[in-house]
Amino acid sequence: MTLDLQVSPHVSLTPLLFHRGHVGAAAPAHPLGGRRVGEGTGLFAHELLVPDGAVFDLWSGSADVHTQRHGCVHYSSDGQWLHGFAEIDDAAFEGGLHAAARQAYTDLFDVLAQSRSPHLLRLWNYIAHINAPDADGVERYRHFNAGRQQAFIDARRSAFDGTPAACALGTRKGPLRVFFLAGPRAPLAIENPRQISAYRYPASYGARSPTFSRAALADVGGGRQALFISGTASIVGHATLHIGDVRRQTGESLANMGAVREVAALRAGAEFAAPELIYTVYLRHRSDLAVVREVFERHVGAHSAAAREAVYLQADICRAELLVEIEAHAFVHQESPV
Repeated sequence: MTLDLQVSPHVSLTPLLFHRGHVGAAAPAHPLGGRRVGEGTGLFAHELLVPDGAVFDLWSGSADVHTQRHGCVHYSSDGQWLHGFAEIDDAAFEGGLHAAARQAYTDLFDVLAQSRSPHLLRLWNYIAHINAPDADGVERYRHFNAGRQQAFIDARRSAFDGTPAACALGTRKGPLRVFFLAGPRAPLAIENPRQISAYRYPASYGARSPTFSRAALADVGGGRQALFISGTASIVGHATLHIGDVRRQTGESLANMGAVREVAALRAGAEFAAPELIYTVYLRHRSDLAVVREVFERHVGAHSAAAREAVYLQADICRAELLVEIEAHAFVHQESPV
């Protein structure tokens, strides 16, 4: 079985938006099915900026799909591919966000350990008030990082080299939610030569570093590979650049994505051209949409499929000074072994 986009080659893998597309020849059915944004599911808290009226339909079901729950994790599998989400109301959870993140990932790792799809390919973490201080004065994102990393260590999974591709975005309200996509084969972690690996950040960014790789390259069967690029922002080394300048931050984010694509192309033996990727763009301020879109479309080509299909969402970014974050994925035919 192969991981396959059967409707359109340009389909957003962001859990919120799956443009009437689905993954898998016998793809796991998402518990919510497909609805228009804003229909009141209560599951997502990002405001859709572009395109208007998009829908999310994470998976289309089949008779071979099994949907289950373990702890806080709701998941579906066709026996090979696994998708789902963990959800915990950290405001009501003893130990707060730190403990909630640890529990969410513990339950997730329990599911993976019993699955034929034990390897995480991609993670999306959504955290309410991500930049706000908690009761102890520590930023909530730092509490999340501490709990997440401890769960990796508890499960004897690497919290450093080889961690999955991921992003962490802030929502205005709601519980902690961790969406995931897992498969039968381990992906190859890709790092960015322009940046210090997130899991090697100095202690000034928190007692525990973020646990993710800049991208992951995965064999998805049928002679194809998938590149999953993590949320990418205006960071060089470990420092935020162009504070207060959304135009330059967008350009720097795209430069970082270019560096990741170059490394991935060497490992995959195939080019990941910027206009051929599928993008999701997160903006802290909706008023920045026109500027960000101008820079992005100039980079990928105003008439490219990438420009037409890009999804723009309003969300808080993991650092308070960051104004924009971009993630992407692509599929290519494998020309040489990873």
